[in-house]
This record gives sequence, structure tokens and C-alpha cells, in this order.
Amino acid sequence: MFKTVREDIAAAQAKDPAARTAAEVFFLYPGLHAVWWHRVSHRLWQRGLRFAPRAISQLVRAFTGVEIHPGASIGKRLFIDHGMGVVIGETSVIGDDVHLYHQVTLGGTGHDTGKRHPTIGDRVVIGAGAKVLGNITIGADSAIGSNAVVVNSAPEWTTMLGIPAVQRPRRGAPAIESPDHADFYVI
Repeated sequence: MFKTVREDIAAAQAKDPAARTAAEVFFLYPGLHAVWWHRVSHRLWQRGLRFAPRAISQLVRAFTGVEIHPGASIGKRLFIDHGMGVVIGETSVIGDDVHLYHQVTLGGTGHDTGKRHPTIGDRVVIGAGAKVLGNITIGADSAIGSNAVVVNSAPEWTTMLGIPAVQRPRRGAPAIESPDHADFYVI
């Protein structure tokens, strides 16, 4: 548990240039507090309890402004920058080293049952105010621009921008070999 907390603090310091000390991050970063309490409520949820984990998530929401459903699956080193207004739905799946800014919603599109929230790959950055909606998948190393509304899946190394969001290649994408010839190109 302490190793995980240290990893979370180090990730926050790496992603936030305003993070001065580990103590400051530990005591004053509500996004991290929400993630830490989510880990507690998620374990209870996995054991079949429903009321206690939901009560924890609602109390944490009141204190941090971040609402994470206890059923959501979150990978390592999730950093929620600023935090206020973030909503992560019940069937959301978030990979490792993901960075969310304030007012991000990982939500559903209606009254669907089963998997109804997005799956976010490793190392994805989601800008302030972005809405990622429905049972879609955002590939690893992608970025979603601020205020984008994403309703379609995106492959790895994609940038999603606009309302509705459109795909563009992400800068820094690795070169891959063209199936047609031996030279290389960037997706």
C-alpha cells in the first residue's frame, strides 16, 4: 500500500510542475485523495458489498469534488489534476499512468445495461472538460483535447478534438513500417 502511495505521489510530481514537495502532494491534492479512497471502496465492491462503497464514494465526492463509482477499474498512477467535477462511471476501465484534468466525464449515453462506460488505455491524457461517453475504447498513448465530446473509439497514438471529436494522429507517434514499401511513415 505504501509503495502505491509513493508511486502516486511521484506520478503527480512528474505530471504537475506546480507540485513542489511530496508532503504538499500527499496532503493537498484532492484527485489523489479520491483515487486512494476509491481503492478502498473498490475492494469492498468486489467483495459484493454495495451500500458501504457507495457511501464512501459519495462522502469523498463531497470533500474532493471527484466522483468515482466504486465499480470502476482504475490502473496504477492515475493522476487527476485539480479534480473538481471529475465523474468516472461504474463500468469505466482506466489503464496505467493516465492523466485527467478537471471536469472530465467518463460516462454513459443512456439507460444501457452491462458495459456502458469507456475503456481508457495506458498513458492517455484527457483535457479539461472533455466528455468520453459510451462503451468505447481509447487506445494507449492517446490524447483528448479540452472540451472534446468523444463518442467513438480511437486507436493508439490518436488525438481527439472537437464536438463531436474527430481523430488526428498524435504528435510523437512512433514510426511504423508501411506494408506497401520499406520506408516508414507516421500514423
